[in-house]
Amino acid sequence: MNTHQTAADPDAPLRSVTLPAEWDTDAAAALAQLVPGRGAVNISAAASCWVEALTHDEATARSLTWLLLMRQAAPTESLWSCSFDRSPGFVVNLAAFVTPGEGFASETFVAALRLLCSILRETTRSKAELRNGELPLPEMFPAHRQSEEKETLPEAPATAGTILLTNLDACLAGVGLGYDSEDGRAAACAIAALATLTTHCGCGPDSLPLPPVRTVLPGLDQSLRAVWNEAATETETPLLPVETGFSAPGPVDGLLGAEACGLAPVFSLLRPSGQLAKSTLDRLRARNFTAETALAAALAGEEVLPLPAASAHMAMYRALTGFVDHMPARPDPEAPPLNRHLERGMRRALPHRHGGFVQKTTIGGHRLFLRTGEYDDGTLGELSLTPTRESAMAKGLMESFGEAVSIGLQYGAPLEEYINSFAYSCFGPAGTVEGDPVAEYATSMLDYAFRALSDAYLGKRMPDSPPDAHETDPNPLLPLDFADDDGNPPPHRRGLRLVVS
Repeated sequence: MNTHQTAADPDAPLRSVTLPAEWDTDAAAALAQLVPGRGAVNISAAASCWVEALTHDEATARSLTWLLLMRQAAPTESLWSCSFDRSPGFVVNLAAFVTPGEGFASETFVAALRLLCSILRETTRSKAELRNGELPLPEMFPAHRQSEEKETLPEAPATAGTILLTNLDACLAGVGLGYDSEDGRAAACAIAALATLTTHCGCGPDSLPLPPVRTVLPGLDQSLRAVWNEAATETETPLLPVETGFSAPGPVDGLLGAEACGLAPVFSLLRPSGQLAKSTLDRLRARNFTAETALAAALAGEEVLPLPAASAHMAMYRALTGFVDHMPARPDPEAPPLNRHLERGMRRALPHRHGGFVQKTTIGGHRLFLRTGEYDDGTLGELSLTPTRESAMAKGLMESFGEAVSIGLQYGAPLEEYINSFAYSCFGPAGTVEGDPVAEYATSMLDYAFRALSDAYLGKRMPDSPPDAHETDPNPLLPLDFADDDGNPPPHRRGLRLVVS
């Protein structure tokens, strides 16, 4: 086991989170978000709460714990706090059922889903009266209103729960298939159909999806036929159905180590730490590359691992429609891919060796050093402002301000917002700019700094602000009252007093 100091939110206090040693800080942050409170978190204690609430059978409890430790399945967010007011569910990590050299373990996958379905059905049977979060509101749904004389009882739940699949692209990488390929989509459809057939076993043949045209993966065809024959049997007492779908971004995916939630593709070859992602290593292995030979091929101009296009997400979405009960929101091919670590509030640190520039400038006779740090893609990630001849307080404030901006940039704050807020800010020292042609006059050091950043990183040169546009009233401490038009001195005028000590 290993203990991390982390928090679910950057503004929240750090918590001690104890996890298995091979789990990373992303999983620690996810567990801190799943378990409410501010104290220390231990995954063993946190998991025992919902395991004991879901089952009292020791063998089933051990199996649930094993699925979590193998990062194959974990309950949805509400079950971590033992909240049963809504439909329960589990998130299943497809990539965790891939064995190196053997492929997708379909039999183990079916056994795990059957265990989870039996737990969900038993939980629904024993805690159906607690699912008040799904009851209709009478004032919003008049059709459900009953007479005051007739007592209404909550109806039985329509489903026992939900199985949400995730990390599909990493699963395909583990079996050597590309996300944006016909074989990859065929394998994804077969896995989704196998999951839905398994969860619908015992519910009658009317609820079964159509089988896929081809399976591609070895051994998956036999598992599909076996589950289909069992699920297509007529029954007089059908079981409560368990529905299938794909997960949405959330802490459970982070706890399971999902590289991309649900059916989305993996858009990055690297982990946040800068190391190659597991899906990247799997795809290199499928092409008989090592990390060293892949680097050599890339330096030689070969495209070793092309990333999926934005249209690949839509193609996968269309292929999987009909093989699960609920599909997620329709993807937008025109939208740029989001970094899942920034979505979860994770910091994108700069590499130890990075680019940038240093600019020495004088503003109104006051010297300023502007330093920047850049990511590998050329975007700004660090800012340092150092005035050399100011007081210790002014110098410390400027350096602290630069550090605050750097933290914001590394957490995903847009540079445009900083520029809109601080360009043309007015305070001394101000004046003529010497040493940088990007500006001739600046109303403050921050005005110059952020206009320089706009020119360097946004390609937008902002014009100077006229000096007279920011002239302030004379200092009220100086006796600058003047006589009126008739030459009479102003009332209560005080003169200067010279004091010699």
